[in-house]
Amino acid sequence: MKATIYDVAKEAGVSIATVSHVINGKGKISRERREEITRIMVRMGYKPSMIASALTGKKTYALGLLVPDISNPFFAEIARAVEDEGQRHGYSVFICSTDNKDEKVEHYAELLRQKNVDGVIIGTGMKELTVLDPLLNGGVPIAFLSREFPTAKVPSVVVDDYAGGAAAAEHLIALGHRRLAVLAEEESVSSSRERVRGFRQTLAAAGIALDQTDVRMSGLKESMDRALELLGRADRPTAIFCCNDMLAIGALRAAKELGLRIPRDCSIVGFDDTVLASVTDPPLTTVAQPIDRMGQAAVQVLVRLIEQPEARSERIVLPPALSIRQSSAAWAGNR
Repeated sequence: MKATIYDVAKEAGVSIATVSHVINGKGKISRERREEITRIMVRMGYKPSMIASALTGKKTYALGLLVPDISNPFFAEIARAVEDEGQRHGYSVFICSTDNKDEKVEHYAELLRQKNVDGVIIGTGMKELTVLDPLLNGGVPIAFLSREFPTAKVPSVVVDDYAGGAAAAEHLIALGHRRLAVLAEEESVSSSRERVRGFRQTLAAAGIALDQTDVRMSGLKESMDRALELLGRADRPTAIFCCNDMLAIGALRAAKELGLRIPRDCSIVGFDDTVLASVTDPPLTTVAQPIDRMGQAAVQVLVRLIEQPEARSERIVLPPALSIRQSSAAWAGNR
């Protein structure tokens, strides 16, 4: 039998009105007491009627999360972190995969507005900010996660992508690599642009050129083909920096297809440090993102915005960390 508001009130030792105030974010109730009652609601499985709340203009205790592809381990781990933190605050989460396509972003933005969600976390790439108009014009609070849009005054939680790209470059330079290439995501993905920028500028500071032909844009499905193009050249790179771990796995597959030994014939460095990075063959050197902290921070920022609409926009930048495994080594020419 489903728990009711009466059951929650009895368990918490408060009135029904107090539980209602907690649900709707009203009343003079301490933060500690609100969190205690919210935990009781979660434990008892009590869910206020979303339809009834929407019809009365009250909170629905639902959030939206837009990601490019939930099958990508990075976004699967992000989604879990968001879901867990959302639940801690009493929110359910709708997860939508957009494939980084503006038309899908716009479709889901309108759908979530119609569902009267209390806020939306944007973790997807987009070419035009206008695709979020259904949310922005509808007064729905939003926060960016692992993405940014310079012209938007919207709170964001990101890793220092530039520093991550720079760290990958420094690692490969220290190993003696001078002929390098990059597998990047689509231009609409701001995090990938920053990683490439950090990588390129660090190489330039060391006197190493990275031509535009050395940078290949790729979706996940085409990553092996783009890596084959790079590794099949007469002047093939001795190292490839991949802007996420899934692209790096495509590069590992391409190397195997060509009979190349990793890292002896080519070093490969990824970005994310998902669960897959430690089980590839060989295990993947990658720039680690603090995935759990990112998901938690995005929910916390959005909840603050929901509760305090006039609050100043926050930009939280978390540091990356290079995780060195067996897919990178000194260039054979230096041995």
